Amino acid sequence: MAAPMSANRFLTALRAEGLAVVQVGDWSTHNRNHKGPWGPVHGVMIHHTVTRGTAGTVRVCRDGYAGLPGPLCHGVIAKDGTVHLVGYGRANHAGLGDDEVLRAVIAERRLPRDDEATTDGNRHFYGFECENLGDGVDPWPKVQLDAIAKAAAAVCRAHGWTHRSVIGHLEWQPGKSDPRGFTMASMRERIAERMR
Repeated sequence: MAAPMSANRFLTALRAEGLAVVQVGDWSTHNRNHKGPWGPVHGVMIHHTVTRGTAGTVRVCRDGYAGLPGPLCHGVIAKDGTVHLVGYGRANHAGLGDDEVLRAVIAERRLPRDDEATTDGNRHFYGFECENLGDGVDPWPKVQLDAIAKAAAAVCRAHGWTHRSVIGHLEWQPGKSDPRGFTMASMRERIAERMR
């Protein structure tokens, strides 16, 4: 059972991994904690945004939209590899997912197929939204893929987790496709290499 890092420790961990970090407004206290608990945390979830343009992407991920208030993640990873921190605490990013997947993440073992949506993921996962249209055509620059691996590795290092604690939204919730354009198996390999 891992308690979430403090916001300051989270920021320090990201910078220690070599990431360029932008702090957006009151990110460290901007959350949805009034809707339920934040923690224990068990892993990191990767998403794509279905947006183009960093400024607009960061604004949507910070503020949310009709029917889904922000923050929609903890950090937005832009095309240039910069991490924009938009919230800290409970965030509207994971939604309901598969309890068997959560157990596999906790045990750091192979993931089962996600076939139900019964467990609150917003409570248990750090979330990074990655700027991309998610159409399978919009490119993923190497600097952005490296930043995703660094951000996930930073959180895993801080908690003593391995790369197996990192999943994609598509591995958590039936019907989700994100991230699209690279595989989570290849991303976990990057993260494992980074942590060696």
